[in-house]
Parts: sequence; structure tokens; C-alpha cells
Amino acid sequence: MPLFYQHNVNSTSKLAVWHITETEDFFMEKVHLQKTITHPHKRLQHLAGRYLLQLLDPLFPIDSILISESKKPLLTGETFHFSISHCGDFAAAIISANGIVGIDVELVTPKIELVKYKFLRESELQLLPAGNTQLLTLLWSCKEAIYKWYGKGLLSFKENMIIDQLFIENEEGIVSARFLNSMEIPLKLHFKFFENLCLVWVIK
Repeated sequence: MPLFYQHNVNSTSKLAVWHITETEDFFMEKVHLQKTITHPHKRLQHLAGRYLLQLLDPLFPIDSILISESKKPLLTGETFHFSISHCGDFAAAIISANGIVGIDVELVTPKIELVKYKFLRESELQLLPAGNTQLLTLLWSCKEAIYKWYGKGLLSFKENMIIDQLFIENEEGIVSARFLNSMEIPLKLHFKFFENLCLVWVIK
């Protein structure tokens, strides 16, 4: 049972990461597919994310999850706020009783260098040492987490989200950011690195 990481963020919020090594049958004993997914690995990721929600809270109403027009999974009545992410053989989930949340998990890969000018401003690029793929992945992951936190789609990663500062110690830390839309909202994101894996979450 490869529970890769679990963390109680505060008294009402917690998250977990799962390393997917199981077959579909393992997850289907607890949860089921809520939509048609033809790709076998994407089905595993879908199942693992929902499995994590019930692992974090056995009372989580999996069968009540709806998909919004922006493709964000949500619950009517907002009994729980939650967010799910998956990348490669990893799935991550966060739940909260009283805070809107976003989570993202990413594998650190040099391919991120090819798109950095599409999602980062010049001021954000200046925060990074040249060629630091790990921190570049972190900034991408931060913006993905903000996108999921917002949940309504139609955002520009470059124009609507700004990273201001990074605070790093022992492979984890805090990112100060701003969300710009009809108004400016300051955000504090937390992150943790696990070798070639980056995990970011935000609660507001």
C-alpha cells in the first residue's frame, strides 16, 4: 500500500500523495470510475485520486462529485473543499472543511525549459538561477495549484498569476504569489520536493 506522503495541514485540512503501483482492481474495491476513460493509465490516475479522498476522510461523499463547466470536480453544498492532481505514477489530493484549496504534483523534467516564457514574466524568471529545472517546475506547479484553487477556468498563467518570492529550506518552503482577476488576492503556497517530484498546495 504505497501511501507516499501524508500531511495534516491544519485542524481542518489534510493532504496525501499516492505512488500508483496497483492494478485497477485494487482501487475499484473502494471507488469507481465516474466517467468514461479509455486510456488505462489515466483510469488508474482517476481512481487513485478518488481513493485518496476517502483515505483522507472515510466520510468523503465520492459518489456526489460533480464536474463543473471548467472541468473542476466539486461537491454541491461544499461539505468539503477538495482538489486532486496526478502526474506519471503519482496522485495527490487535499481536502478542507473550511478553506478553498488547490493542489498540484509534478515530475521535475528538463522539458519545462521549453515553455517557461509562456507562463512566466521576466520578474519571475529573475527569481531562478539559470538552468534550475527544479525551481522552474516549482513555479509551474504553483500556477497549476492556483488554477485549481480558482476553479473557474479562463485564466492566463502569465497574466493572472504572479510569483513574488520563494522561501526554501531543506527541500520545502513557501511561495508568495498574487492572483489577479477582478481584484488582487495575495496567496501563500506551500511546497515540498521529493527527489524528482514537486508537490504544491494552497488554502485560502
